[in-house]
Parts: sequence; structure tokens; C-alpha cells
Amino acid sequence: MLVADLQHFLDLGPDTPGPARKLAEHLAGIVAAASAGDAHTPWETALPCRRRPATRRCPGRITVVCPQPDQPIGWRCTCCGDDGTISNWAGSIYDLRRHGLTAAQPRHGILIDADTAAILRTLPFLDNDCQRAVFAIRALNNELHLAMTETELDDLIDALAAESNHEPNRRRQRQLDTAYDHLTTAAGQPRW
Repeated sequence: MLVADLQHFLDLGPDTPGPARKLAEHLAGIVAAASAGDAHTPWETALPCRRRPATRRCPGRITVVCPQPDQPIGWRCTCCGDDGTISNWAGSIYDLRRHGLTAAQPRHGILIDADTAAILRTLPFLDNDCQRAVFAIRALNNELHLAMTETELDDLIDALAAESNHEPNRRRQRQLDTAYDHLTTAAGQPRW
């Protein structure tokens, strides 16, 4: 079991070793997902497990539960059982909880693949609503479900296009273009 304090991973310097940086990214993703989803209810996220038992990537996904802000977030891999808690997460830049009442709008569900979900999590300039929807992607029956309003979906597609247009790395640009194509195709189809 990994017991972590998120505050220890927020201000990593440029000389921080790669494994510590990867762990910090993993913990930040868990906090973002847990605070974006349902409180007090364990749910399976789209976040992949970081472990590599027998030098093979673990096929599991991370299940999270977000308690009260003063309590640690609990997480566990659905396959290998890797688990832990993260404390001092409330109020951090990765805390995606809503801080006020908002008008309920109809949300549409879109099925996406794991590569698209991974690319969406790397977009740097998403507003809080889009970021919350991206980190609240749920894994149900080996399918990833993205639930968004029409406005959030349009904003997400626009963010993908902008990021792709300004990306100098050809490989990442192809990944962004593939995610863009997937979302625009899904946006034109009937949603559940």
C-alpha cells in the first residue's frame, strides 16, 4: 500500500528523477479523477495501472473513492491489487470538485478508446468543466464512457484541434488528430 501526501509531489524540480516524476503524474491523475467523479462511491476510472508485474503492463484500471475533503482518497487497481491513499489533496490544482451549484444540463455519453482517453488527459488548456468530464471517464464492461454536455464536447473538440495545430512533434500531432477524428465522428452519431 502506498500512502502519499500530494503536497510532497506538487513542486518537483527539474532535477527530479523520472520515476518520481511518473509517480507524481500518477497520483495527480488519481486525485483529478477521484474529485471529478461521484463522492463517497467507489468507481472505476479510465486511468491505467502503473505497475508492470513480470515486465508486462498491468491490464487493470484504477478504482477510486473520494471521501470528505479532509480525508485521504483511496485507490486500487482492479487487476493486480496495487492500492494506496492520497492525503492533503483538497484545494490543490488537481482538485476538480465543483465549488458551487450549477444548472443541470443534459449529458450525452460517448464511447471512446483508451488511447483517446489518454490523449484527452494530456490537454493543457481545458476549462474546469471539460477537465472534470475528461477525468470522470468511467470504465464499464471494458468500455470507456465519456459523459459531456454539447457545449463541453464542442469545447473539447476545439481544444484538440488547437493543440494539434500547434504541436511540433509529428507523433503527438497524429495522436491528437486521431483523437479529434474519433470525437468528431462520435459527436455526429446518436448518443445515449
